[in-house]
Amino acid sequence: MPKTLILLFTTFFLFCNSFSMTKDFKSEGIRLTVETLTQQKDIIWGFDFIDANKIIFTERSGKIKTLNLNNKKIEMISGVPTVWAHGQGGLLDIRVHPKSKQKIFITYSEPIDKDRGTTAFASAELEGSSIKNFRKIFSAGSPNSEGAHFGSRIEFDDQGHVFISVGDRYDRPKVQDKKTYIGKIMRFNLDGTVPADNPFTKEGQKEIWTLGHRSPQGLSWRADKKQLWEAEMGPEGGDEVNLIIRGENYGWPVVTYGREYSGPKIGEGTEKAGMKAPIVYWVPSISPSGINFYYGDKIPKWKGNLFVGNLSGSHIRRLVLQGDKVVQQEELLKDMNLRFRNIRSGPDGWLYFSTDQGHIMRIKTKG
Repeated sequence: MPKTLILLFTTFFLFCNSFSMTKDFKSEGIRLTVETLTQQKDIIWGFDFIDANKIIFTERSGKIKTLNLNNKKIEMISGVPTVWAHGQGGLLDIRVHPKSKQKIFITYSEPIDKDRGTTAFASAELEGSSIKNFRKIFSAGSPNSEGAHFGSRIEFDDQGHVFISVGDRYDRPKVQDKKTYIGKIMRFNLDGTVPADNPFTKEGQKEIWTLGHRSPQGLSWRADKKQLWEAEMGPEGGDEVNLIIRGENYGWPVVTYGREYSGPKIGEGTEKAGMKAPIVYWVPSISPSGINFYYGDKIPKWKGNLFVGNLSGSHIRRLVLQGDKVVQQEELLKDMNLRFRNIRSGPDGWLYFSTDQGHIMRIKTKG
């Protein structure tokens, strides 16, 4: 057989084998299984549910698609903005407006010129398979050529607000500066305006909700406690999950449990007055990305648990809480050897996740 045909056959076999990947496992004595719903050829960075039968998702290179859960059909959405698909940057998170299934929010790496980018936040309307009335709400400014630490997860509270996260872009001096958006979490009204009760309207940028963040790729609303939680990557160690409180400073790069990749310590230690300590941290790193509080009715023993998708850690981590304290941790699906990018509860009560290998998968009970 010619080498080119062998290569094509091998590629096809690997793709099909990966697409049909399944995994049975147990948690809390419950028999569970992982079902592959689709596999695309790019990192699926963000996804959300238009309704119980349709998922909308982003591919980091700059595509938005939908997945029909009934027939597994994929449909391309046109009208997507140009993104700066450089390094870790590109088309990032996507969320469906909580009060309108025809409206979406996205975050993306915005090209400033051919060599520089920054994080942007926008809204748009869905009309069939097209995006209309695209509106950029926010640009983080401070563009540079670094292809990393854009953020940028989107989350809603239950009071008409939307939050987005922006990473440090390797520009550490700006993280503690309230006059820049670098290393911050921002809070907006659902119409894109800025709430009057944001904490730094008189002494900094009015959109800022909290500061001191490095690479925040996880946000989730804890509905029963009315709390916003966040996950961010440290450098060499020092990955964190934080309870996000109005106006607080989470310390980066002044305090951290991580070190430089070359070994030296960073900042002033692990604690400092006026800076919030993490709820939990990990050394060595597991690279937390998307997080989600599970409130589905299909796996009752998981209710109220926080699930953390991890990249370098190659697993989903289940955190059991008592109050705001983590009392138990469980590693799930580590032997699948995947990079778990995002995780979200579905309207059907099951738990869904996406991977850097292009999967959207669903965790269900077995049998």
